[in-house]
Amino acid sequence: MSFSAPGADCGLCPRLAEFRRANRVQFPGWHHDPVPSFGGLEAPLLVVGLAPGLKGANRTGRPFTGDYAGDLLYSTLIRYGLARGEYRAAADDGLELVGCRITNAARCVPPANKPLPAEFAACRPFLAAEIAAMPNLRGIFCLGRESHDQVLSTLGVRKAANPFGHARLHALPGGLVLGDSYHCSRYNTNTGRLTEAMFHQAMEALLGALR
Repeated sequence: MSFSAPGADCGLCPRLAEFRRANRVQFPGWHHDPVPSFGGLEAPLLVVGLAPGLKGANRTGRPFTGDYAGDLLYSTLIRYGLARGEYRAAADDGLELVGCRITNAARCVPPANKPLPAEFAACRPFLAAEIAAMPNLRGIFCLGRESHDQVLSTLGVRKAANPFGHARLHALPGGLVLGDSYHCSRYNTNTGRLTEAMFHQAMEALLGALR
């Protein structure tokens, strides 16, 4: 099943397009286009992050690949049988996802890792189309409050009735279950806001609800 996705060198968001152009000059040979999702559309679980990292997915062209956030995310997916192979922080490392797909609420790298509200809105139709194209989707794992909010906006669900909370679960229309986690960023782990055990707890909560 196909769905609408941003094309290479998407120009919907002028600020992000200009940032990519500047980075092409500074970092030649990197991806620098909207980062495509990773994993099959037949997956029952969708992991949604914030946006590509400058020296991570923006460099490698695969979500959460090449930066610290990917180290924690992919080791966790391997631990729970949602990925197989060895994660070596490169798009050609041969790692495969099993029953899982990974995307971002904003598909292009933003300055200071902070997409603007209008940029999230411009990408929202792509996330909506992706969710609609996943016939077996049962759970969505949101990394961070912004991801949580963007998924709810995409699905037309009231945020006030579904507040973000680490390891919290939300029953959504259509039988979907949304699970929250603090973002697996280096900042959150370095400050102790998120530990590996806490991240595993959030993943286990969602997987338990989907059994």
